[in-house]
Amino acid sequence: MENFGPDTFGLLNAEDYDDLHNPGTTQATVDLIAQVASPSSKLLELAIGTGRIALPLVHKGFDLTGIEGSMDMVAKLRAKPGGADIPVVIGDIADVDIEGTFDHAFLVFNTLFNLTSQEAQIRCFANTAKRLKPGGTFLIETFVPTFDGFTDHQRVSTKRLDMNSVWIEAATHDPIEQLFAFQRIRITQEGTKLVPLPMRYAYPPEIDLMARLAGLRLRDRWGGWDKSAFTADSKFHISVYEKPLGE
Repeated sequence: MENFGPDTFGLLNAEDYDDLHNPGTTQATVDLIAQVASPSSKLLELAIGTGRIALPLVHKGFDLTGIEGSMDMVAKLRAKPGGADIPVVIGDIADVDIEGTFDHAFLVFNTLFNLTSQEAQIRCFANTAKRLKPGGTFLIETFVPTFDGFTDHQRVSTKRLDMNSVWIEAATHDPIEQLFAFQRIRITQEGTKLVPLPMRYAYPPEIDLMARLAGLRLRDRWGGWDKSAFTADSKFHISVYEKPLGE
């Protein structure tokens, strides 16, 4: 998927993103970020998208700026009440230049893995750390990699099936590059739509090392937005990295 760039996800998904990509954890996500950040905090959201998390935080009174790779996603944000008032810089979260410093940054819903190389993920941490004030934090949410259903590094599964449509997901796994390549195939009476997505996964210890290379230290890790313990059975993790005072 060599031609999958920072704006490709939005081009493919912006139109129906809010309908099809709601993980059901929005309120819990907003509540925990609001706990990590003090009321006067200046927040930076990487991959702000259509504003699923940003808008509720702004409604709570937070000063928030976003970074987003897709103009199409930002157009959806701008169309929502309050969305036009949120500053958004268009660019790659690994490299985009943004003015000012922030108390807290966050990147949720597995989006770190949308950067499809270890080098890009390292740059993302470094780029974010530069924008944090001493004592500031960077919160991320990602799934814990699993290979359920894969045989010979490939998997096909049915995601939706009814009288008028079928949605199928085909996936391949490259264990050397730590890459999943997904192709979501939606067959309806109107035709067929292909929605590809490459993801470069990493386990928590590797993510911790990326943070350390950027001068950040792990402060908290949970296995859920309710601050449940992170264990060997956890399906995802929320990790909070801190920039030490005096740096």
